[in-house]
Amino acid sequence: MIAEDIIIKPVLSEKSTQGVNGKRYAFIVDPRAGKTQIKAAVEQAFGVSVESVNIVNVPGKPKRQGRTSGHTAARKKAYVTLTPSSKAIPFFETLS
Repeated sequence: MIAEDIIIKPVLSEKSTQGVNGKRYAFIVDPRAGKTQIKAAVEQAFGVSVESVNIVNVPGKPKRQGRTSGHTAARKKAYVTLTPSSKAIPFFETLS
């Protein structure tokens, strides 16, 4: 898998933007990817050095529309912390 297959999109929530000052970023990633694959993908895609990766499996929520019920899709979030000597990711720097 290449970096574009592993990293699906960045998470742009209030909680995730608070971590930008500490070089901690959140991404929605492929559910089959492990920590080492996510670390390699972030380093390859953004040219930074990663210190740690934490993963959260987010289950789908039950939803209803009239009589029809179902679930939203489950997803995997990765919180990536960069090393102090690493440069910041420019995309997130424009948000704060």
